[in-house]
Amino acid sequence: MDRQIIRDLFANTVEAGKKLGLDDDLTAQISSTAARIAPDAIGERGQLQEWLEDWDEAAPDQHHRHVSHLYAVYPSSQINVRDNPKFIDAAKSSLRQRGDLATGWGTAWRLCLWARMGEGDHAHAILKALLGPQRTYPNMFDAHPPFQIDGNFGGAAGIMEMLVQSWGREIRLLPALPTSWAAGEVRGLRARGAISVDMVWRESKVRWLELRGPPNESIKLRHGDISETVRLDARGRFRMTS
Repeated sequence: MDRQIIRDLFANTVEAGKKLGLDDDLTAQISSTAARIAPDAIGERGQLQEWLEDWDEAAPDQHHRHVSHLYAVYPSSQINVRDNPKFIDAAKSSLRQRGDLATGWGTAWRLCLWARMGEGDHAHAILKALLGPQRTYPNMFDAHPPFQIDGNFGGAAGIMEMLVQSWGREIRLLPALPTSWAAGEVRGLRARGAISVDMVWRESKVRWLELRGPPNESIKLRHGDISETVRLDARGRFRMTS
């Protein structure tokens, strides 16, 4: 996980430098150092390795609540369904070996991971377990004694990931929609770039969409296999009906 976080830190710092017009010794040094960070690897059991060496099988608790080495999948997007299908399969293998249920926050992270990887029905099953009586009190507080807000916030983040994802410079609509959510409506979801998303879907397809954000902003949208670039108008709005 530390290598993955540092990789994001370095990449974001270099990108910020470019946007600010900075091309100095520091950004050059960061780029050079980033290239020397050890890459992620797939172990003999098909899992995403947690360590530099393939030691995962020797770990004492194969069902541990931590899935730290999957940070690259979520909340990062270094490993993603568009660019790294083999590593996505390895991440799924790691998750299956760890199991679906853990503490409140550990269960919520699994929910977010399966949603990010486009597995809506699997994510939905975890969400139902997270909201069940063993992990949620009647007042809706996460039941990791006495209370764990990470489980609540993480559960909300997982629902968001099922409906809208924002990574790779595009907005993905209904990327992990469960079969049982074939029709619905959401308003006020937020995506990167200060974009607000309202939408209605029927039969698992977007039927009405409104985006709001910076005027004249270009936005790349993806819904299933369909990708298109749209532009907000001078008022910062885009509306689509199908």
